[in-house]
Amino acid sequence: MTSVSIEIEVASSFPADKVFKVFSDFDNVAPKVNPTVFKSIETIEGNGGVGTIKNFTFGDAVPFTSGKYKVDAVDPSNFSYSYSFFEGECLLGILDSINHHIKVIPTDGGSIFKQTVIYNSKGNDKPSEDILKAEKEIYEKTFKAIEAYGAAHPETY
Repeated sequence: MTSVSIEIEVASSFPADKVFKVFSDFDNVAPKVNPTVFKSIETIEGNGGVGTIKNFTFGDAVPFTSGKYKVDAVDPSNFSYSYSFFEGECLLGILDSINHHIKVIPTDGGSIFKQTVIYNSKGNDKPSEDILKAEKEIYEKTFKAIEAYGAAHPETY
């Protein structure tokens, strides 16, 4: 089995707790701010904590339509969240899973959003460099859009 990963790191002027709070509402916010990527996200099982299973329906901006993921870890006190896609077209027919590890790190005057995405292949095939580059750009764009949404709705976040 082969693995390949990408790293996303985006600086924010907002404090870590605010960034984590708005990102914790990803299911509601992402389809609003980036509907061409995230058409809808629904909880199939669970209450949002560890073990929760969610179904993603993706939009026209990506070459797949569906994916299911399971929440692996949630640690609000350390601003971290991990989940793994285990089923759906997002696995491209060549992947066993895609693991996402998110951490928001407090800094002087803001925070840094870090996301590591690990693509675990069934065999030796792995996503192309073009796919990895496009996904990294989507994650960065989505972070900025979610951050802007949080800023525009301070009463909620």
